[in-house]
Amino acid sequence: MASFEVFAPDERRNIAYHLTMAEGAEADKPGIVFLGGFRSDMGGNKAVALEAFAKSQGRAFLRFDYTGHGDSSGDFELGCIGDWARDATDAITALTQGPQVLVGSSMGGWISLLVARNMPERIAGFVGIAAAPDFTEDSMWAGFDEAQREALIQTGRVELPSEYDDGPYVITRRLIEDGRTHLVLRDPLPLPFPVRLLHGTADVDVDMSRPLKLMEHATCEDLRLTFVKGADHRFSTPECLALIERTVAQIA
Repeated sequence: MASFEVFAPDERRNIAYHLTMAEGAEADKPGIVFLGGFRSDMGGNKAVALEAFAKSQGRAFLRFDYTGHGDSSGDFELGCIGDWARDATDAITALTQGPQVLVGSSMGGWISLLVARNMPERIAGFVGIAAAPDFTEDSMWAGFDEAQREALIQTGRVELPSEYDDGPYVITRRLIEDGRTHLVLRDPLPLPFPVRLLHGTADVDVDMSRPLKLMEHATCEDLRLTFVKGADHRFSTPECLALIERTVAQIA
């Protein structure tokens, strides 16, 4: 992990981040904020590649770790969607100036939509990469069998296998219950800025129906969805990274 700074929104949280300041001829363009996925951190390929792109363009760029993730304080198992959305809102408020393009990967797509709903005046555009809004309810809870649901209710946690980590994912009752209070695909979702959704056809974690549902549900005058044949959930091949960069450059 590269060097990072830390800021404390309150006495309970220390959020690790890396901020690149704008400079040069492109300094007046909107900044770029990368919001990572579930159990990911700001050192991932997409975040680092997008940071390098922003530097090459002289644009401000922010990447950070939610509490319980990466180098930020906190216990991952105690966290939930509302906590991580608050982290994102606090980071953007404290560390950036002016309009921002949000680039949300997987869960970061959901977090981005929550941020955009709460502070639309600060958002210049949104790029969702395998965006997974409402996944705690529509993927996790909906996919649990009766034994898993009973275990979650009785013990407060259930373990799921993961191909991204050595150990299993621990899913908590708090995560599921809090997620229900932050759903974005049930109520009106106005997005008054350009939106681009990028999704791989080989994504086995977030079904292709998810971006289609978001596209149908959101109220947005400039929303486009691009499927990339053969791309998986990581969406981190050189071709995919180049597409992300072009997409960000095109919308703001």
